[in-house]
Amino acid sequence: MQTEVELIFLPGRVERWIRFGRPSAERIVDRRRRVLSFPVGAVFALMRWEGGPFGTVASRLDIVRAVAPGAPMTLTPFVAPGGELLLRLHGWPRVQRALGAIDSVEALGVSPETAAPAYWRHVGNRILAGLEPRPYDAARHRAWRFRKALP
Repeated sequence: MQTEVELIFLPGRVERWIRFGRPSAERIVDRRRRVLSFPVGAVFALMRWEGGPFGTVASRLDIVRAVAPGAPMTLTPFVAPGGELLLRLHGWPRVQRALGAIDSVEALGVSPETAAPAYWRHVGNRILAGLEPRPYDAARHRAWRFRKALP
């Protein structure tokens, strides 16, 4: 079973896109909508933006890990059936800070979807508390890879 994410692009009104993640399949619904599928264990970031006549109405960022059938999950809009929620932020200032954290992980040469899931929880918690997230570094990434390789 795959986790499916519905994306849409209605210029100036509604946009949903993947900031990072590697889908295993893509299905085009029509010119403005498509559905991406992610395998179990895949991590991806879903950006949601809505605009109105006077500018941005809502900005949201969810970082989700696809889970196996029957595993505990969080229901997330436009993600079927749901997933393990690693980060959920709303409001442009918070989303912008999280995007900066994603950029800093990419600047290390690390794909954000391979970064430690605990780091994304840390980023979300620190931003919600009004604090600056600690930077992700090569040592933390190396430790995560070793921990993941253990039986």
